[in-house]
Amino acid sequence: MNFKIKLLLLICGAFGFAKIQAQDTKKPNIIHILADDVGFDDLSCFGSKDINTPNLDKLAAEGMKFTSFYAPHGTCTPSRAATLTGRYAPRVNNGTGLYVLFPHSKHGLEDELEVSITELLKEQGYTTGLYGKWHLGHLPQYLPCVHGFDEFLGIPYPNDHGPERIGNSGWRPNGISDPEIPLIEQAQIIKRCDNNDLAELPALFTREACKFIYRATQEEKPFYLQYANIETHTPWFVPKGFEGQSKAAAYGDAVEYLDRSVGIILNTLKRLKIEDNTIIVFSSDNGPLVHRDEELENCYGKFGFTDPDREHILREGKYQERYEGGIRVSCIMKWPGMIPENTECDVPVTGMDLFTTFANIAGAQIPTDRVIDGKDILPLMKNEEGAVAPHKAVYGFTATGRLMSIRYKSWKLILPGKHWTGNLDTAHLYNVENDPGEKENVADKNPDVVDTILAMAKQAEDAIKNNRPINN
Repeated sequence: MNFKIKLLLLICGAFGFAKIQAQDTKKPNIIHILADDVGFDDLSCFGSKDINTPNLDKLAAEGMKFTSFYAPHGTCTPSRAATLTGRYAPRVNNGTGLYVLFPHSKHGLEDELEVSITELLKEQGYTTGLYGKWHLGHLPQYLPCVHGFDEFLGIPYPNDHGPERIGNSGWRPNGISDPEIPLIEQAQIIKRCDNNDLAELPALFTREACKFIYRATQEEKPFYLQYANIETHTPWFVPKGFEGQSKAAAYGDAVEYLDRSVGIILNTLKRLKIEDNTIIVFSSDNGPLVHRDEELENCYGKFGFTDPDREHILREGKYQERYEGGIRVSCIMKWPGMIPENTECDVPVTGMDLFTTFANIAGAQIPTDRVIDGKDILPLMKNEEGAVAPHKAVYGFTATGRLMSIRYKSWKLILPGKHWTGNLDTAHLYNVENDPGEKENVADKNPDVVDTILAMAKQAEDAIKNNRPINN
C-alpha cells in the first residue's frame, strides 16, 4: 500500500478513535422530574389500580425502580431545599431550617449559606434550567437564577396560594388573602395568574422545557433540567380537554397529565438523539394528600377534594415524617448503558443522595466546608455486584430538627411524643419490608432492635444540633 495512503488511513483512524472517545467521555445530560405531592403507589408501575401512567411505566421498564426512596421531608419547601443542597432539612440556612413558604414570607434559601447542585454543575460546563414550581423563596434574592439556574420559568410557590385562600392567621397574617399567583421568567413577573391561567401552565412548562433541551443540544452543552410540575398539587387543574380521563377523579387526571408531559420530554430526547447520554430521575417531593380539607374543597370544589376512602399501600401521607406515606415516594431512574433495564433496588436512599451522585457523575468537587448528608448511589444505580447501602439509616427529621422516625435495614422506628397523627408514649417498631403499611407494632417482640435504633437516634439528633456528620 502507498505510504501516503497508509498515513492518511492512520490519521483518519486516530481521528475516528478520538471522536469515539470524546463521545464516550461527554458528560451526561441530567433531567430531574420532581413531582409534587405524588404518592408512592400513584403510578401504575408502583401498584396503582386507578391511575394509568404508561410513559412512567415505560421509563421504569427501561431503567430501575427505587422502592425505598425517601424524600427528605414531608412538605415541599424543606424537602426541595434538602434535595438541592444534599443536606438534611434542619441543616439548611446554617441550621435555621426552612419551613413551608407563603406569599407573605420574607425569607428563602440563602445563597451565601448554601451550595446548590446547579452551582456545582455550572462549574462543570452545564447549562441549567427549571420549569415549574420553585418554592424556596419568592423574593428576587432567593429565586432560582441566584442558585445556579440559567433559566427559570415558573411559579415561586404552590398554585393554591392564591387570593381565594384566606386560611388562618398562623399562616397568613391577619387573615389577609394572597395575591394572584405570579408567573415568573428569570426574576421578572410576566403575569398574574387566575385559576384559568393555572390550568394552562402545565402545558406551557412542558413546551418550554423541551425548548430548553433543544437549545442546550444545539449549543452542544450538557444540561441539567429540573422539571417541577404543578398540577399534582392542589388545585388539581389540568389543561382544557384533559379532565375526566382518570378513574381517580381530579387528582388522577393530574397524575395522568404529568405522565403525558413525561412522554413528551422522552420523545424530545429521542428525536434529538440524545437519550443514550441522558440520565432521567423521577421522584416526588413528598407523599400525597390523604385527608379531606374543608377549605380546599370550599375554594376549588372537586379540584381540591381528597377521597379519604382511596386506599394506599403506605400509612398516612403529606405533612409528616413519622409514617412511610409522608416521605417514602416512588422513584425511577434511567441511564442507557449504565442502569440495567427493568430492575429494582430496595436499598433505602434519599433525595439528598441525588446531590452527591450528580456532582460525582459530572466531575464536580463535593463541598468540604459543610456537612453533606447525601451519598453517591451510582453503584446501586448500575446494579454493581457488592454495592452496599450508602446509609446506615435514613432519618425523618422535621424542619426544626425534631427526629420523628428512623429507617434501619428492614426496620422503621417511630419515636414517642405528641403529634397530630396521634400521641405515642413509647416507641413503635415496624418491619416495613413485610409490613409497609405499618399496621403491626412489633416493639415488644424486638426490644434489642428498639434499643439499637434509639441509640442511633440520639447520635443523629446530637449531630444535627451540633452541625456534625451523622455516624452513617
